Formats: sequence, C-alpha cells, structure tokens
Amino acid sequence: MHVKLILKSKGTAVETIRPNATVSDAVDRLKSKRIGVLIVSEDGKTVSGIISERDIVSGLAEFGASLLDQRVEGLMTRDVKTCTPEDTVNSVMELMTDRRIRHVPVVHDGALGGIISIGDAVKSRLQELEHEAEHLREYISN
Repeated sequence: MHVKLILKSKGTAVETIRPNATVSDAVDRLKSKRIGVLIVSEDGKTVSGIISERDIVSGLAEFGASLLDQRVEGLMTRDVKTCTPEDTVNSVMELMTDRRIRHVPVVHDGALGGIISIGDAVKSRLQELEHEAEHLREYISN
C-alpha cells in the first residue's frame, strides 16, 4: 500500500505554525487540535521544521517555564524526514522505527501535501492484513 491511499481516506490537511510563533502558541494549538506535532512553515507549503510534544517536554526540562516565551524556530527539529505519496507504508513505518519518530510529513513536488502518523500507518497495515486474511479464508473455503 502507498502513502497516497492513506491520504485519500484521511485527507491532506496539515496544521502548520510559523517559525516566529511562540512555543506557548504551539502548545495552545497542539492542545486545541488534539494533535502531537505541528509542521513549521513560513508559507504553509514548505517544511522548515517540525515541533512535537517531545520537543516541548525536552525544552521544558532544559529551560523551564521561560521556554513558553521562546520562538518555535529555536526549539523545532530542523532535520525533518519526509516521504512522498508514492512511498510505501512499509517504508514509512521503517523510517519511523529507525528514526524513533511518530509523524512524517508528505511532500509532493516540493510542497507539503499531508502528514502520516504512526497510527495511520498501523491502521493501514492492519486493514491490509485483514484483507489478506479474508482472501485466504475465501480461498480455503472454495
């Protein structure tokens, strides 16, 4: 299965935040949207970085409450691993496992085109396995 099939069912909307926003703004957005990451982007199309709950917790441990007044660009992860709609779900899961990340932005023709979470990937894989099991049951019963 390919990433584009996941995006077809879940959509391509991605929450972004500007690099000059405060970490407090990021925390508010993460909470209100009930999500785990924001893509850092100046224009909503290019990926400058990613800021996750994990980044914020690490920042709080290092800087304390003053972290909330700092800019997102100072805390974000800059080395963002991305995928394309043509990548397989298995390759994205492998990337997530190897890099210990839970979200991978999808980039198509240089522009942000969605995001895949570990939950999306696992759900997709489970559906694929259920489909295969059903085919095997049909084959055996015939």
